[in-house]
Amino acid sequence: MRLVLTAVIFLGGMLFTYLGVNFLLRPEAMATDFGMAATTNTGIGAIRGDMTAFFMITGLSMLYGSWKRNGDVLLIPAFMLGCALLGRTITFFVNGGEDGFFQPMMIEALFTIATLIGSRVLPHHELADLD
Repeated sequence: MRLVLTAVIFLGGMLFTYLGVNFLLRPEAMATDFGMAATTNTGIGAIRGDMTAFFMITGLSMLYGSWKRNGDVLLIPAFMLGCALLGRTITFFVNGGEDGFFQPMMIEALFTIATLIGSRVLPHHELADLD
């Protein structure tokens, strides 16, 4: 069970890191894939900076937490993905959904649950143990 959970989190970390790198290198194309568009260079910069940060922090903390078997680190992607899921849920109730609306929500829910379980199942380390 623990090995499967660790593998799922690691693979998710690879996916989110890949998306982060693509937002860094190809912000306009990635924004279009996510249903967004930038109309100015400021918008492109926001997409490149904010989306890269979200996906890279989420992905790299999933990779590190699963590789090092560190449950504490997995609270970072759990919180980030949970916030994204909350935002999408509010959008659904306020603005409604459309084709393809629920796929990202299912991915976020899956990895929020996986990282929360991982944060409880994988070991926690004292600060002195990290030296």
